[in-house]
Amino acid sequence: MDIAAYIKELNNISMLSETEEKQLWEQCCAGDESARQRIIEAYQPLVFKTALPYRSMDQVMDIIQEGTVGLIEAVDKYNPSKGVAFSLYAVHRIRGRMLDFIRKECAGTVSTLNSEDGIEPQDTAPAVPEQAEENFLVQTVKSAIARLPMKEKAVIEGIYLRSREVSDVAESLDISASHVYRLQKSGVRRVRGMLSRFIYQWK
Repeated sequence: MDIAAYIKELNNISMLSETEEKQLWEQCCAGDESARQRIIEAYQPLVFKTALPYRSMDQVMDIIQEGTVGLIEAVDKYNPSKGVAFSLYAVHRIRGRMLDFIRKECAGTVSTLNSEDGIEPQDTAPAVPEQAEENFLVQTVKSAIARLPMKEKAVIEGIYLRSREVSDVAESLDISASHVYRLQKSGVRRVRGMLSRFIYQWK
């Protein structure tokens, strides 16, 4: 399948409503294979979105395929009860799979053509600057989290960076689960506020 055919198939995928997705996760966790396949299909556009930086590469369909493997792994390991949005959980595995493939299979090669042929040597791999960009973004987010009030910081790090359950975070901080959810909400709002100017400048 080429990229044009793949995009055409994506256009036929219907989005999940919040209620429908919740039901599908319940069925999937109970071992329903059709629900699992429906979730994988519904989140295929996330794979495509993650692959957009590599769309000019000859191996883009192989990269998308690797991203789909990451998506499937995310579906099989995701725990809805932790309260983390699946898209946020899945995108790290999808991107990780893609970057691993690029490192192994699409490493930059310097042209061996002589300069007398009038052709400049070219590095065909965009992975290095993109990885640097990603690392910079990650560090920026972590820096924002580090500036949060102590309990908000502990909640955000526990839930999003360490994938801990809300009950575990509540117990470690000696607070109620409802208090954890309030701290999570306020912490996310603060981080968004701190990053708003950065995101505007980055576009």
